[in-house]
Amino acid sequence: MADFVFPLAQKVLEKLASFAYEEISLAWGLKEEIEKFQESMSTIKAVILDAEERQTNERAIRIWLTKLKDVLLKARDLLDEIECEVLRSQVVKAHGSVGRKLRRFFSSSNPLVFRFSIGHGIKKIRERIDEIVAEKDKFNLIVQHEEKKIKHGRREPTYSYVRASEVIGREDEKQKIVELLMQSDDERNVDVIPICGIGGLGKTTLAKMVYDDGRVKDHFNLKMWVHASKDFNVPRLIKEILDSATGKVNENLTLELMQTQLRGILRDGKFLLILDDVWNENPHKWFELRDMLMEGSKGSKIVVTTRSNKVALLVRTVPTTFNLTDLSQEDSLSLFLKWAFKEGKDKPHEKLVEIGREIVERCQGVPLAVRTLGSLLHSKVDEQDWIDVRDSEMWKLKQNEDDIFPVLQLSYNELPSYLKQCFLYCSLFPKGYKFHISDVVQFWIALGVVIQSHDENKSLEYIGEQHFRELWSSSFFQVEENLDDIEEHGLNNTFTMHDLIHDLSLSVAESECLIVNSQTKHIPKRVGHLSIIDGGEDKFLSFLSSLDKVRTIRFSIDDEVEPSRACLVDKCIMRFKYLRILDLSNSTFEMLPSSIGRAKHLRYLDLSRNMKMRKLPDSICKLQSLLTLKLEGCENLEGLPRDMKNLISLRFLSITTNETFIPEDRIACLTSLRTLIISFCKRLVTLPDGLRCLTGLEDLRIINCRKLVLNEADDVEIKRLSLQTLRLVGLDEMVALPGWLQGSADTLRYLHITGCYRLTQLPEWLTKMTSIQKIFICNCLDLESLPAEGMHRLSSLQEIRIGECKKLGKFIEEIGKDWVRKVYFDPELQRLARKFL
Repeated sequence: MADFVFPLAQKVLEKLASFAYEEISLAWGLKEEIEKFQESMSTIKAVILDAEERQTNERAIRIWLTKLKDVLLKARDLLDEIECEVLRSQVVKAHGSVGRKLRRFFSSSNPLVFRFSIGHGIKKIRERIDEIVAEKDKFNLIVQHEEKKIKHGRREPTYSYVRASEVIGREDEKQKIVELLMQSDDERNVDVIPICGIGGLGKTTLAKMVYDDGRVKDHFNLKMWVHASKDFNVPRLIKEILDSATGKVNENLTLELMQTQLRGILRDGKFLLILDDVWNENPHKWFELRDMLMEGSKGSKIVVTTRSNKVALLVRTVPTTFNLTDLSQEDSLSLFLKWAFKEGKDKPHEKLVEIGREIVERCQGVPLAVRTLGSLLHSKVDEQDWIDVRDSEMWKLKQNEDDIFPVLQLSYNELPSYLKQCFLYCSLFPKGYKFHISDVVQFWIALGVVIQSHDENKSLEYIGEQHFRELWSSSFFQVEENLDDIEEHGLNNTFTMHDLIHDLSLSVAESECLIVNSQTKHIPKRVGHLSIIDGGEDKFLSFLSSLDKVRTIRFSIDDEVEPSRACLVDKCIMRFKYLRILDLSNSTFEMLPSSIGRAKHLRYLDLSRNMKMRKLPDSICKLQSLLTLKLEGCENLEGLPRDMKNLISLRFLSITTNETFIPEDRIACLTSLRTLIISFCKRLVTLPDGLRCLTGLEDLRIINCRKLVLNEADDVEIKRLSLQTLRLVGLDEMVALPGWLQGSADTLRYLHITGCYRLTQLPEWLTKMTSIQKIFICNCLDLESLPAEGMHRLSSLQEIRIGECKKLGKFIEEIGKDWVRKVYFDPELQRLARKFL
């Protein structure tokens, strides 16, 4: 984790430079000290990137970075103290009319003592930073302002030959690729087919099988194989393609002569080019190479193997990417036994074969993982050796350079540091966890790893979503449906992480994050983020007194130990002063401890799906730093605390309540709110009028509130809003969209309406939504019409999907031409639509 010092230094400098700290430094007489602090930080930040690159091979630099990281964490904590005080004073100022009672509610230590303590703390940290700055000179570190790619861990070049007898499985996949190769496109001479998947899944092996297939040999006049690698150098690639095509290349040829010769060779007939292991995501470089390969005869093909969905989307000309799936369990076992035993020697070792079956299950169909573990056990017949491999963390086993984890590490090394941080914190979620983008993004924001400095005009949520997309593109996440582009299908998808990728996250997060269970023997003092799963509660308690750096605690415990949970939460709050994330989802305690109000640095509190909790303690409203509060699934919650308005930083709120109405001063006053989710409120009849005044709200979801009435007077005031996403699901009493939504005419991009049975029509003002890109309408049984005119004004519209809205049939027959050309209907309505297409 020492390689994440640079973003931490960025965060500290970002805080120091903010207006709030400038104001405080003047008011508290700290201006000179903070300016010195900034100067020292700027000096040291300039050389951190060079130090991070060199730490792998230089132990002294690694130790120096560890010392620097420790003091930067203390600096961040101290600046957080100041930030908490600023927020507290803002609340007192905004709601000062309540006078002495409010000041008592927020009372802390003597203000003069507090300011003196902060000033002394800043001076002490700045002096320690200066000592570390002085040490840097002995390392001859170079000033570097931009991150470079890590160069170590390069993959060996690949070649086209494979012995058919050595390959197990993949026959179905080979057949599908071969069929694609035999097809011709009427529009293009050359098609590009990407094969995509995580490292070690067998993309290169599949490409070799296809390349060597007899039908392919007969079909193409020319076959070429080139290993592209990370260095996507176009002149080098042209030279290697020529070499593969002709068997010889004149070393003295210029690039001009090479490209002329290449285009001449490709014109002679149909060709097949395998570009193996492509990492390049730069469109300019790809188009430069691609344009030289377009001279082939009709039916020519280029097959690209890649780990990156982004690369696949860039290069492909066919409708979909060929996403390689896991090897079957039986094929995986056969492959494992082939590597673990000499041919035919597995028969006398039935017990070992059974253990081998369990080992193979952990590999989740990744052939390289199967081969790696099989190789470790090659010719070993001692049962304990096999049990040790079965029970060990895979990433802790000794591996060669071309085994599974070094191969997966290549993908990790390619990530910029901000994505490495986001990825490693995913290790806190269990294997098989179903990720939702918005949840993960809120988690990252609370940890402070989503940095706004590069794009101050974009929200933290937007930047976090981009981070998630980048990780998905690099195959660190897998979408549950087989989608090619999450941009096209919105963000309402469920994602998983392959078990081997999860193991990789555990390996890179080892010193920073830890999953605690009944088998845990030790919790390092330096650990900052904990996930406590079944059987781990007692272990955690036994180490509690030795821990003081914990910032994150996720609980996932069986209900049987629930009676002690509230007590444990209380102990955590009292012990960990700088706790930022507390996940108590699925708990069953009836009351959150009032000590929660002491966790003033808390950014993320998850109390979702607690069926017993009836109320929240008033002290929760002391959490001015809280960004995310999750209360969905708390079906018996009788309401929100009266002083919710004091949560002035809250950006994400999800709630289920047993109320019939939500008072105006609970939600409508949360002006920092960006996402609001109101779901499964069985008794809720009305929403507060002030909801339309949340001008910063970007994502609103109202789900399965069966009695909720959204209708309103026609003369309602239209205020300018920022809403981008609106989801209305299961609202039985809604007959029309609320008119105040017109305030989002310039911002709304995604509209989703499902199961609103009484909705009869969409309003004419919907055609004023000039930013809308996607509309999804399903199971609205009474919906009879859509806006008849004005479709042409929806210039941003990309997709409309309509299903199970049977009464729309008459509308489509009469006046639906403009709509039909843009809409994807379900099969029943599609028959009516065809007459217009």
